[in-house]
Amino acid sequence: MARTKATLGLGARLSDYLSASLLARVYPAELVERLLDEHGVNSQRLRSLPATVTAYYCMALSLYPEAAYEEVFAAIAQGLAWSRGGVAPPRIAKSSISAARRKLGVAPLQALHQCACQSLADPERHPEAFYAGLRLVAMDGSNFEIPDEAANAAEFGYPGSRTGHAAYPQAQCAVLVECASHAILSANLGPYRSAEWEICEPLLARLDAGMLCLADRGFNGYRYWQAASATGAQLLWRCAANRQLPVVTPLADGSYLSVIHPDIQSRRRGRGGITLRVIDYSLPGVPDAEPRYRLVTTLLDPEQAPALELAALYHERWEVEGVFDELKTHLQQRRRTLRSKTPEGVRQEFYGWVLAHYAVCWLMAGAADAHRLKRRSLSFTGHVHLLRRALPGSGAFPPSAPEIEETLV
Repeated sequence: MARTKATLGLGARLSDYLSASLLARVYPAELVERLLDEHGVNSQRLRSLPATVTAYYCMALSLYPEAAYEEVFAAIAQGLAWSRGGVAPPRIAKSSISAARRKLGVAPLQALHQCACQSLADPERHPEAFYAGLRLVAMDGSNFEIPDEAANAAEFGYPGSRTGHAAYPQAQCAVLVECASHAILSANLGPYRSAEWEICEPLLARLDAGMLCLADRGFNGYRYWQAASATGAQLLWRCAANRQLPVVTPLADGSYLSVIHPDIQSRRRGRGGITLRVIDYSLPGVPDAEPRYRLVTTLLDPEQAPALELAALYHERWEVEGVFDELKTHLQQRRRTLRSKTPEGVRQEFYGWVLAHYAVCWLMAGAADAHRLKRRSLSFTGHVHLLRRALPGSGAFPPSAPEIEETLV
């Protein structure tokens, strides 16, 4: 039986199309055009579906996960009508949209994320985003399902199951987020069966000496620790509670200094060791808590960073789980898979998804600052809906218009 084509819904009107104009505020058209030129995929002549519109379209796919390709393009076309003198492009066939996406590729969106998605918190207005002057960031990975197509399965792979393999292939992603704002500062995508560190290692390029990076178990091997600490960032990572970390120097707050080595021979010879600090703690009275937790950190001075403060601070790492919930539940609206049927399309859609998420965080940061609120007191879902709403006739306004400015507060 033929399926009914999904639409934006009965309530969608022209006033639902401000999203593209807001996206153009976060990602200015001039920047998008420059990146398209640098990657050699910009439109050379006026088209009904220019490359710039295609870039915004890839971001909007996650804002309208229930709608057909053509309906999403209609929203973008209305929202960007200001660029064509208030006249929206004609309706575009699905085949034309697919061709435009193939020409665009993933590189411009990946580059846009790298240069436009910056930290949203500052020390004066957001002290909760920092510890001892260091910006709190967290790194973690997650999996998501993609369409069951032969090319996707060959590129990304299936999870195993009792009957052979799961129904859908899965991709594995990793993100580096600013804990306070949930802004995704770096993101990477790879096959389901890749080692987690292989997916996470490219994120290290965004770490710097002004950050304190939080991470869960699995990232604390010698090579991983050496690579992450070489960025200049401070680290606070959890490790297995039974990991053998000998006490070298006990400290007054109950933590101690230890040394890790690249291999057994190096340890025996006392060569190539890295000094780190170990913090053991428990959570008595907390339901389902483990008997003991162990953290390792580059913050070696217990007076500047007491063990109790770091144990409490580590739980900021769970903010990254909130980011995955926002991506999968609130943006995708529990849609089972992404849409794209090719590996290149999956990667492109992934970065569009991440860019849309950052736009919502940017909008929330502006609203929180305007009303002197905490970011965590605002609704992510509510701001997703704001991206889908608009002022009447918003397509006639450029993204710098005062009418659009008013929607940010």
